[in-house]
Amino acid sequence: MKLATPEDLPHTENPLDLLEQAIEDNGWPFERSARDEINLSVVGRWCDYHFCFTWRDDLQALHVSVSFDMRVSREHRAQIAELLMSVNAQLWLGHFDLWSEDGTVLFRHVLIFPDSRVSAAQCEALLHLSIEACEHYYPAFQFVLWGGKTAQEAMAAAVLECAGQA
Repeated sequence: MKLATPEDLPHTENPLDLLEQAIEDNGWPFERSARDEINLSVVGRWCDYHFCFTWRDDLQALHVSVSFDMRVSREHRAQIAELLMSVNAQLWLGHFDLWSEDGTVLFRHVLIFPDSRVSAAQCEALLHLSIEACEHYYPAFQFVLWGGKTAQEAMAAAVLECAGQA
């Protein structure tokens, strides 16, 4: 089995160029801090979400990390870690992490484009997938941090789907 070297890899269009158009279409302020990085903030239902998209040309991979205005104190980290395991088991794509240095909760995902062409639809889907995951599970994190709930109670509340109208 031969591993591909950077010279063997086909040139893939930088997906950040396509993503930038989707971001502009939504009217979100952003910063293109480098050729291979975009930072933006999106106002969600629960809080502001801070995105960092990074393109690695050598891996042909687009990475997104999303943080939100939440810090987990040391006293809550065990319950949040347990909640993260439950949440991540439910996710089809992406995962949540807890940075131990500052207690930040992040959503992360990577798309890899080997031997393929990047499409605007793929980039926009990554953006919306990230927002959807954060919006869906943010209340569960708050239930643990501010509501005094256990990870199991918070998860049960997060996956509760309402039906009908009030």
